[in-house]
Amino acid sequence: MDKEKFEILDDLDLFLKILPHKITKNIENAFEDLIEIVLDLGRPPVIIYSDRKKTLENEIVSELDISFVLEKLGNVGDDNRAGIEKTLHRISLIKNRVDKTIGLTCRVGRAVFGSIKIIEDFIGNGKSILIMGKPGIGKTTMLREIARLLADKENKRVVVIDTSNEIAGDGDIPHPAIGSARRMQVKNTNMQHDVMIEAVENHMPQVIVIDEISTEKESMAARTIAERGVQLVATAHGNTLDNIIINPTLSDLVGGVKSVTLGDIEARRRKTQKTVLEREFEPTFDILVEIINRNEVAVHFDVGLAVDKKLRGIATDVEIRKIDGDKLSKSKNSKVDDQIFEEKTENIIEEKEKLTENKSVKKINVFPYGLQKAKLKKLSKSYFSNVKIISNPETAKIILTTKANYSKEPKPKIIEMAEKIGIPIHLIKKGSSDQIARFLEKITYEKASNENPNKNKLDMDNTEALNEVKLGINKIKNGENEFELSPQDSNVRRMQHFFATNEGISTKSIGENSKRRIILKKRMQ
Repeated sequence: MDKEKFEILDDLDLFLKILPHKITKNIENAFEDLIEIVLDLGRPPVIIYSDRKKTLENEIVSELDISFVLEKLGNVGDDNRAGIEKTLHRISLIKNRVDKTIGLTCRVGRAVFGSIKIIEDFIGNGKSILIMGKPGIGKTTMLREIARLLADKENKRVVVIDTSNEIAGDGDIPHPAIGSARRMQVKNTNMQHDVMIEAVENHMPQVIVIDEISTEKESMAARTIAERGVQLVATAHGNTLDNIIINPTLSDLVGGVKSVTLGDIEARRRKTQKTVLEREFEPTFDILVEIINRNEVAVHFDVGLAVDKKLRGIATDVEIRKIDGDKLSKSKNSKVDDQIFEEKTENIIEEKEKLTENKSVKKINVFPYGLQKAKLKKLSKSYFSNVKIISNPETAKIILTTKANYSKEPKPKIIEMAEKIGIPIHLIKKGSSDQIARFLEKITYEKASNENPNKNKLDMDNTEALNEVKLGINKIKNGENEFELSPQDSNVRRMQHFFATNEGISTKSIGENSKRRIILKKRMQ
């Protein structure tokens, strides 16, 4: 990051005053790169910079050195952290079994005004934002600047929940780094979730800023706050969205994950096992920012959609942002991290691609009589169907109804009208999801075959691909557990999937590129 473009406030002179002289004399002039100093009893001090670390081999940390630092600190909290009055610096303690301090981590705290230019354009849109990144990468610095920007530039009522006094510094008066935002301190770290709720109930904030959501209670409190219409800006440890999804404590922040058992129709449509992982509810946070380094972030603008895609093994769309001085560049990046999730949905991707290719294909107007339109629309969308649900029966190409509705006496007027003007009537046994799904499969593939006879080139009477499918189906029905078909292109495989599943056979695609092929398996009962 171009340091001349940003105003950095670090109060480094106050930080150096609490350290023994034998350590400060060895600190290099590159103060802007200083991250922390580690003091462990009986070991050499370690000075850590942003790009390197320096061990003072000729010095050994003594009890006197540790006592020298402790005497200059404020109160030590139950989280074994302390601060320096009116600064953002943090001193963390390591204690032995008898509560004696034997180690210190002295972290430099900085207020970097202008540090959120890389994400400033969407900070004020009212959406909740979760910031992730490895320790020391700048999450809290970014959080501090967001609080200031929302309070001063956006004129919003901002309350900072400062559990360890790390965001707004030690002491009763908040550090200027958070601007006019208000700060609520937390008496005990175990009470952070209570203070979060208290802030909303007592102080009417428009924005709540929280550092390090790390427990289930805090996660639940964050959900409660979001449901009350308050914008949340928070940080959590972890490098990527994947880390949150597989973390049982924090997964609620992005919607949670649950195991569901699919029905036969849905499992067949997905070409997958019947037990899969799905998102449980709406995410607490709308946007997720992954800090890659101080000059680069990855942004998920729709957390719910990103989680859904990851659970299905579909590539997620991430916006990569890089900043170089005042120049901000943005680029789209898609990636699949399916080493974490078992479910593969190559066939769903193929169907989506097919739908994109066939956007010019005319929709089939279907009028549902005596059926739930909402259910029909949902299933039609799930099956990537070219069916359009309409409300005017006179413009319908097909009337869809149940046998019971069709057989009513006297005959319904809509049925009479359809028969009179020659609109085809399709009957299903009942209005269940299973029956509607069969109708959608039938009409979608029939229309695809009629409108694209030269595209698929699959004659279902005499092609080798079909004969091979029939052979495999017979072998499965005669007792074999599985049968592997020859490699085919995606159009032929799609028709093979459809033909086999209609015969009650489970299918799965394996291989890559020109070696992509289907395995037929006996369906589990």
